[in-house]
Amino acid sequence: MKSFIHAIRLATALALLSLVAGCNDSDDKAAAAPAPPPPAVSIIEAKPEALPITNDLPGRVAPTRIAEVRPRVSGIVVERVFEQGSTVKEGDVLYRIDKASFEVQVASAEATLQRAKSVQLQARQSADRQTELNTRRITSTQQRDDAVAVLAQADADVAVAEAGLAAARLNLEYAEVKAPISGRIGRAQITEGALVSSTEILATIQQLDPVYVDFTQSSSDLLGLRQAVASGKIQSPNPDQAMIRMLFDDGTKYPHEGRLLFSEATVDQSTGQVTLRAEVPNPTDDLLPGMYLRVLIEQGIEPSAIAVPQQAVQRDAGGNSQLYVLNAENVAELRTVQPGRIIGNRMVVAEGLKDGDRVIVEGFQKVRPGSPVTAEPWNPDGKAAAENVPQKSAS
Repeated sequence: MKSFIHAIRLATALALLSLVAGCNDSDDKAAAAPAPPPPAVSIIEAKPEALPITNDLPGRVAPTRIAEVRPRVSGIVVERVFEQGSTVKEGDVLYRIDKASFEVQVASAEATLQRAKSVQLQARQSADRQTELNTRRITSTQQRDDAVAVLAQADADVAVAEAGLAAARLNLEYAEVKAPISGRIGRAQITEGALVSSTEILATIQQLDPVYVDFTQSSSDLLGLRQAVASGKIQSPNPDQAMIRMLFDDGTKYPHEGRLLFSEATVDQSTGQVTLRAEVPNPTDDLLPGMYLRVLIEQGIEPSAIAVPQQAVQRDAGGNSQLYVLNAENVAELRTVQPGRIIGNRMVVAEGLKDGDRVIVEGFQKVRPGSPVTAEPWNPDGKAAAENVPQKSAS
């Protein structure tokens, strides 16, 4: 019995020795295992560059010229010549007013002029005769002066008759209502058979090529830009060189660029906005009055701006913008920066970065502050290039 118990104790001791030896072997292997390599990241080097200051502002389209078509004489409309909604040219006939009465006025004015001219001829002959007789001392000076006065009155009557004839012919011409400007004409306000006068609007014409785009900007933003220009922080282009681009409400780009004409000298008291106006080509009539547009205006150039890809920017719990920056030992440091404007897929860093800083763009998800990394230059087209590599089919 004692020998049996001794055998059990001996087996138990051997098992414990084996277990302890196994744990020691595991610890030795764990201690001998190499540390994992630093995570690989892609970086860019921050460099100052000249970047435009572009603002996205709301705008509305307005015609460059607008004219209300009104008759210059009263009468009955006998014909509408134009097609509603069509494009008309300056001088095109739009309406015709019954001109019978105006033709009668012209005939009467012509007869009045002929009678005045005949009286004028008689007065001129009498004046010439009295002047000659007075020269030979046959008639008195008074008779000559009377004849000259009658001739002057006859000349005045002829001038009055000529003016009356010109007015009658002008009224006859005004019986055809013509387009005062070129542009797109709207709907007809008057139909044939209507009696019209000079106070009525027959139609409206709007010139749509080019068009105006009126847009507004905060007076504080405009003042800030002017102060930055005055201090030399940004460079302002000349008004004629300010680039204006438009986007439709759905984000589609308008193919033609415009030019800035002016900005208002006053601020809207209710909104605090300043109105600016641009002139934009509209050869295909894509822009219509009242249409909403987003106006992209380049109002300056920042000569030493630093921009990073937006994907490199992170946000903390308080909403602050942060970037991972590498120091000289390739150790990642988390830095809070002041964000600026967005240009395409890049963000301008207003404060927090300097020339030469190395910013992690890809792979920062594997990085912790203070951890070493393996850095390589960022290739923005690398992912797309890898996706475009043809895959070999398994045979």
